[in-house]
Amino acid sequence: MTLSKESALNVARVLTEALPYIQRFTGKTVVVKYGGNAMTGDDNEDAFARDIVLLKTVGINPVVVHGGGPQIGEMLQRLNLPSRFVAGMRVTDAETMDIVEMILGGKVNKAIVSRINQNGGRAIGLTGKDANLIEARRMQVEERQEDGRMALLDVGQVGEIVKVRTEVLELLVRGHFIPVIAPIGVGAQGESYNINADLVAGKVAEALQAEKLILATNIPGVLDKNKQIMTGLTTAAVEALIADGTIYGGMLPKITCALEAVKNGVVSAHIFDGRLPHATLLEIFTDAGMGTLIKKSSAPQA
Repeated sequence: MTLSKESALNVARVLTEALPYIQRFTGKTVVVKYGGNAMTGDDNEDAFARDIVLLKTVGINPVVVHGGGPQIGEMLQRLNLPSRFVAGMRVTDAETMDIVEMILGGKVNKAIVSRINQNGGRAIGLTGKDANLIEARRMQVEERQEDGRMALLDVGQVGEIVKVRTEVLELLVRGHFIPVIAPIGVGAQGESYNINADLVAGKVAEALQAEKLILATNIPGVLDKNKQIMTGLTTAAVEALIADGTIYGGMLPKITCALEAVKNGVVSAHIFDGRLPHATLLEIFTDAGMGTLIKKSSAPQA
C-alpha cells in the first residue's frame, strides 16, 4: 500500500518528534506498571507488547510490573470464594493466596511474556519469589474505630516491601531480556505475600534508579477539581493537591507511589490511561504526552 503525501509527511513528523526523546533515553531504564484494568482485549494487549518491544529495540531498557486484580476477582467468583477488601486491599487468606499466585504468577504473567515474545521481544517472567527478588513482610493495617481508637486489622498475606534485590534484573537487562514481574513477595520463612502492583513498580523503579516510572492504568491521569487532566506536576504541587483534598480516595495510593519514587531518585513518573492503543509510546516519545507527569523540580522534563 502506498501512503498519500499527507500521510507520509505525518509519519515523518512523528518520527522526527520522537528522535530527541529516543536519543535522550537510550540506555536508560523505564519501569512500566501494566494494570489489570488496562488489559482490555487482544488488540490493546498486542499494542502494549509492541510498545515494550519498540522501547527495547531503540535502546531503552523496559522492566514491566503487572497487576491482575480483575482477573483474580473473576477466578474467585468462579470458585465461589468471597472477595473482601479492607482499606482498599484484598484480604488474602491462605486459600486466596493460592489463587493470587496462580493468576498473577501463572496466567497473567505468562500471557504478557508470550505477547511480548510473539511481537519480537525477549521477555522472561518472574515473581518476587524468584531469586528473592522482592523481600516482604506482613503489612500492618490500622483503621480508626467509631470510638476514635486505632485497631489493627487482619488482611492476611498482604505484604509490604522490605527490599528489592536488583541483581537478577540487572543480569537480564544486560542480556537484552525484558523482565516481566508479578507482584508477589517472599517472606523470611519463604511464605508468599500479595503486594499492590503500584507499590512494587515504584520500589523496583527506586531500586534501579530508573529514568521513568510509568503507571498504565484505567484513569487518564491526575484530575483537578474541574475534572481536567493536570499534565505536569512537581512533587511539591502533588503534596499541595493532597493537602487541599484535590487528590483523595482511591487515587491516593497510586499518587503516593509515584511521589515517593520521584523523591527517591526516579527522574519522573507518568500516570495515564493504558487502555488507549500505544499510550506508552505517546507518553514517552511525543511533546504532548498522554496523562500526568510528576517530577521533582519545575525544570523542563519529558
